[in-house]
Amino acid sequence: MAVVVVLAAALSGCSTLSERRDQVRGAVTAFERALADGEFERACAELAPGTAEELEQSVRRPCGKALREESLPPGGAVRLVDVYSNQARAVLTKDTLFLSRFSEGWKVVAAGCRPRSDMPYQCRIKGG
Repeated sequence: MAVVVVLAAALSGCSTLSERRDQVRGAVTAFERALADGEFERACAELAPGTAEELEQSVRRPCGKALREESLPPGGAVRLVDVYSNQARAVLTKDTLFLSRFSEGWKVVAAGCRPRSDMPYQCRIKGG
């Protein structure tokens, strides 16, 4: 019986909340490191497909060039990660990012986000 439960959990792709938080933290760190290194194509690989597409369409440039033009300031250290099913919010020292889980892992759907009182976050980069 225990083998069936372990096998079912492995096949379902489920992970614990702690593991999902670590995965989100890893995706955020990869995105922030790519930006800091000026590796904008690498940073684009960390964006959700719809977010990269929206960014390209908004400035009519390839993602890497568009992301460079956005000049997102460094977000700083990750202070808090909230995970809700396949969605996550990462609060950094100077930024907030929103992520979604895709088949290839966690991807940034919005960055450069600032909270607004009694309103949704205002984000410089976001998917459509």
